[in-house]
Amino acid sequence: MYFRKRGVMNLDNFFKAKSIAIIGVSRNPAKIGHVLFRNLLDAGYKGKVFPVNPELKSLFDIKAYKSVLDIKDKLDLAVIAVPAEHVLKVVRECNEKDIKDVLIITAGFRETGNKIAENELKEYLELHSMRCIGVNCLGLIDFYHNLDLIFLPRSRLKRPEPGNISFVTQSGALGSAILDLCSANGYKFSKFISYGNATVIDESDILEYLLKDKTTDVICLYLEGVKDGEKFFKALKKVTRKKPVIVMKGGISDEGNKAAKSHTGALAGKSEVYFGIFKQTNVIIADSLEQMLYYASTFSKISKIKGSKVQIITNGGGYGIITTDAIAAAGNLKLAEMNEKIKNKLKKEVSNELVSFSNPLDLIGDADTERYRKAIESCMKDNNIDAIILIVLYQTPLITTDIIDVISEFSRLKRKPVLVVSTGGNFTRVLKDALNDEDVCTYEFPEHAVKALSALVRYKGSK
Repeated sequence: MYFRKRGVMNLDNFFKAKSIAIIGVSRNPAKIGHVLFRNLLDAGYKGKVFPVNPELKSLFDIKAYKSVLDIKDKLDLAVIAVPAEHVLKVVRECNEKDIKDVLIITAGFRETGNKIAENELKEYLELHSMRCIGVNCLGLIDFYHNLDLIFLPRSRLKRPEPGNISFVTQSGALGSAILDLCSANGYKFSKFISYGNATVIDESDILEYLLKDKTTDVICLYLEGVKDGEKFFKALKKVTRKKPVIVMKGGISDEGNKAAKSHTGALAGKSEVYFGIFKQTNVIIADSLEQMLYYASTFSKISKIKGSKVQIITNGGGYGIITTDAIAAAGNLKLAEMNEKIKNKLKKEVSNELVSFSNPLDLIGDADTERYRKAIESCMKDNNIDAIILIVLYQTPLITTDIIDVISEFSRLKRKPVLVVSTGGNFTRVLKDALNDEDVCTYEFPEHAVKALSALVRYKGSK
């Protein structure tokens, strides 16, 4: 296809546009066009914004235009939020204005059975070499360029801080809920992309673009179905060589498959085929949205790991046992055996007969911050250990908040991964958030830490 034959599709204007027309703005704050326009302004977007509505003269003291054809400036991107029956007319005007990149928010096409209208739109877009994200999508955000083009108010959906995770989703509603949750839990994003029906630009095009995106290190993909399986396979194979792709597949049941077709008109297909592709291309498969998120957090913070030997440090015996069981069940992890000299030195430094100097290294309930510091330092020096799962139950009285500084300092050294498990209420949450702010991997439950570490070892080991 015309712009695909020349290599990776250039999507820069969707994320770095210097001039944007919002077509379908309204004075009504509940209307999609109004929210899109307001979000872009409130995000601090530095480029030029042009509201388009034939019935408006201005909005927020910014001149409005009857059509993009009335705008004298060059336009990099048009965002279309008009009723479905008017979309093709607006796209024609965009082409006449030489706007080759359009984000079409409007629903009411193939997903509702209106295949003829979407096919007609697709033919026109491809004939005139126009790139389109959508139709039937929530929109997109670039967190480094203050480009906020989703139609949910910033007052109801808080945006994450800039980071290195890009989230690609076929479902806008699912994506919006995840975006809100991630913001509340300290996840940091590079880009958010809802692509809906994939009328022209599909998940493969987006993946290949993100491969070359310098602010994206980890890609999350919620997928219902693809139109071109061979293209998708090739894109995944290429991208996963350099960047981890974490996928959750919707529509794996017969009932879910039917729901996917009525949602985005996706060709969901047999789940066995998809999972076969994922395994062949080194994709990290997430069984749930929760798992996708803690996988993403882990991959975004840990760039390398030497091997699969894990040392558990804990102040709770039961947690140590559960973590040991999870490591045994993982299949590709094993318990580390501490170097005898390092172990004996630690014994002298701690000098407590109740402490178990094995694996798990159980510091017991009276462990204080200094005991943790000595244990972590010893494991950091031990070449027999590749990663540390550090269990800290903050409810015990001798642990002070200084432990946050201790853990953060060791984590910043990046000698080996440190994954911190802490379960509890408000006090635990405060300390957990403090570690997140320092880009330390944190988890509520041991099983989550082990599964994330197992996925990391599997991905890194197969490259």
